[in-house]
Amino acid sequence: MSINVLVLGESGTGKTSSLRNMPQEKTAIIKTIAKPMPFRGSNWRMIVCDHFDGIVNAMHRASQWAEAIVIDDAQYMLANEFFARSAEKGYEKFSDIGSHGVRLIQESMKLPNHIRVYMLWHTEFTEQGREKAKTIGKAIDSKYTVEGAFTICVKAVVHEGQYYFSTKSNGFDTVKTPIGMFSDDERFVPNDLQEVDRKIVEYYGLFVPAKEDVQNG
Repeated sequence: MSINVLVLGESGTGKTSSLRNMPQEKTAIIKTIAKPMPFRGSNWRMIVCDHFDGIVNAMHRASQWAEAIVIDDAQYMLANEFFARSAEKGYEKFSDIGSHGVRLIQESMKLPNHIRVYMLWHTEFTEQGREKAKTIGKAIDSKYTVEGAFTICVKAVVHEGQYYFSTKSNGFDTVKTPIGMFSDDERFVPNDLQEVDRKIVEYYGLFVPAKEDVQNG
């Protein structure tokens, strides 16, 4: 079972920028929107795909060589399908879209134990003022809490022009991390996914098998 991490944040808070120090030779990036990276670097191994089957296939292929798999703007898999099927009447399309969102999370958990899957996801606010993962309508929310499927949920935030990751809930969001992974002094850590990844590897004592062992299954 792989380690799944939800990286929340509004647009412009540094979710994608946090990838800049991740090792390119060990990181696979699946982008749901064909847009350039917000930093320099030409050796990233990435694929652009916004549909469920393609993303799942890309994850499994990447698991043969990558240690970290990033799904950038994951919620656009839901939004793009919604707009592609906008002419359809009835609620069946919402059920399909919701099912794809849930199944994507479930499939990402089936990868080898040493792999970390980072889902970068936009946020929205509820009528009660709570910040949560953005979804399409109530197809998912009424029956499934996205954050509930993750043990680790960090949030990209900006304060006085500086970019950070929040590692502990402020009482109005869904941020959470395992006990002891981040100290009380690390409520806000630098916006650097490599450092978050290092914490996760150390916390769980992850063992990365030799390449030939991965390929042999």
